[in-house]
Amino acid sequence: MAPDKREALLGRWVHSHEEDSGEELVFRPADRAFPPSRGRLAFELRPDGDYVETAPGPTDVPEESRGKWSLEGNRLVLEAEGNRPGHTWELAGAARDRLVLRRR
Repeated sequence: MAPDKREALLGRWVHSHEEDSGEELVFRPADRAFPPSRGRLAFELRPDGDYVETAPGPTDVPEESRGKWSLEGNRLVLEAEGNRPGHTWELAGAARDRLVLRRR
């Protein structure tokens, strides 16, 4: 993936589940106004390859996990530290205001 595409992934992304369609998940920058929700998956991709994720826990209180992120071809891979689950998604689109990922 071109370096400019990798750079477009940097920042804090929040799941905009209202925009999801089929197998595609839509994420928006964290500074966007979102409608009320019981909880949203969010992650920050940092230039040094680290990431921080927050996700609703069993009692809707956000839980944080950390790890490393990378691009492997057209796949965005989040490898969590410890026994936390990570994620692997296919990158369907990346712009400064919208990130679209496909479930794998």
